[in-house]
Amino acid sequence: MFDAYFQNKVVAITGGSDGIGKAMVGQLLAAGARVATCARNADKLYKLQVEHVSEPLLTMVADVSNESDCKLFIDAIIKNFGRIDILINNAGISMRALFAEADVEILRKLMEVNFWGSVYTTKYALPYLLDSKGDIAAISSIAGYRGLPGRTGYSASKFALQGWMEALRTELLDSGVNVLWICPGFTESNIRRAALKADGSLLDENFPLDEKLMSTEVCAQEVLLAIAKKSRNKELTFKGKFTVFVNRLMPRFVDRQVHKYYFKDGELVK
Repeated sequence: MFDAYFQNKVVAITGGSDGIGKAMVGQLLAAGARVATCARNADKLYKLQVEHVSEPLLTMVADVSNESDCKLFIDAIIKNFGRIDILINNAGISMRALFAEADVEILRKLMEVNFWGSVYTTKYALPYLLDSKGDIAAISSIAGYRGLPGRTGYSASKFALQGWMEALRTELLDSGVNVLWICPGFTESNIRRAALKADGSLLDENFPLDEKLMSTEVCAQEVLLAIAKKSRNKELTFKGKFTVFVNRLMPRFVDRQVHKYYFKDGELVK
């Protein structure tokens, strides 16, 4: 389906120890790519390395909210593989707390990881991506088009990410580098567990959702297919596409519908 595009390519993925990122690592290695990934959890990275012990996989412990870590990650890729063809900014965290109750540091942390993490890795990888005329992709969210209650910081970080990516795409139109962002729907991803509560602690629970979840494997396939097709942006679910479309036409109507979906008797339930 996309194997030919990724064969022999060097692909850098942030947040590859779990969820969608981990699924992409496996699929890219199966497609013949050389893959580098970073994450904060050393144990999960070790398990990932063991799973692919005979394959061209580089793992590194790094926090993308730390600029120095991002530079070291890119430097390690060049040292080991000599080039970068594709960068996938996948690392991210979420939140589930009303703004009135949330510590402001939560919003700062979300911006540092979801927005600045992508900025840092892209800044240091860009010279090599220009040389290879490669691809820069970011995993975003419908929350980057439509603000969601209980996720003010998450929405802000994804709005910033998409605005920056759109500007970057326009700057690089004549460079041969393709810039795209992909918006999954609800998936079986660890980001639903790696959500911050009002006090900044981890939610660490799979809060209930009404809809069927997209598997991480299917989501990863869709992301890689969008990269191989040189897409501009991609919403992976009908509900996501519909929400983005209707929000442009009838934002007040969508305000009411989103409020109804997320609240019950005045309480945030989703």
